[in-house]
Amino acid sequence: MQKEIFLAITVSVDTYLAAAAYCGNNIRIPLLSAAMISFICAAVLGVCIVLSGLLESFIRPDICHIIGLTALILIGCITIAKSLVRSLVKYISDSGELSLKMRGSPLIIKLYLDDTAADIDNSKILSAGEAALFAFAGSFDSAAVGFSSGFGEIRPAAAFMFTFATGLSAIFLGALTGKKISSLHRDLSWAGGILLIIFAFII
Repeated sequence: MQKEIFLAITVSVDTYLAAAAYCGNNIRIPLLSAAMISFICAAVLGVCIVLSGLLESFIRPDICHIIGLTALILIGCITIAKSLVRSLVKYISDSGELSLKMRGSPLIIKLYLDDTAADIDNSKILSAGEAALFAFAGSFDSAAVGFSSGFGEIRPAAAFMFTFATGLSAIFLGALTGKKISSLHRDLSWAGGILLIIFAFII
């Protein structure tokens, strides 16, 4: 049970930070949209855990452990690197040395640099459709973590339920603390990367 809870918290860090960014930009996330984001992220994670669990029937347990350990550490390092890239781009942009022109760029690239890009119509309200696009675009980490953690003793159903619950909680908490987090002017998604690396040694 503890592993599933820790996994759920780990994959919900980005959700919390994204929700905080929305709040900081005065973009509201209705309950339906929040549920949509949490459900999609939890479902992707759960399905990938099931799929990786099936692979255990064809791969030796010790090799599965090494694959899971290596993959989670790699994903954690990529997450930290992504945070550094975001911070660097934001710093250069704010200093006036670079003008970011993202109009016409694919949504996945916009979201990579700015979580709030999912508000496509600039209505300041994240609709259910926009929430779904945001969730699918950001589900790569959930999929990768699901495949990697599935090689450990992680129960898919429990992971899904805890991830859905922590995802909703993360969104509401982000909405409450978004102004304060945004005032820091720092990208904190590196924290999720560190948690993934720690989780790699727990499963």
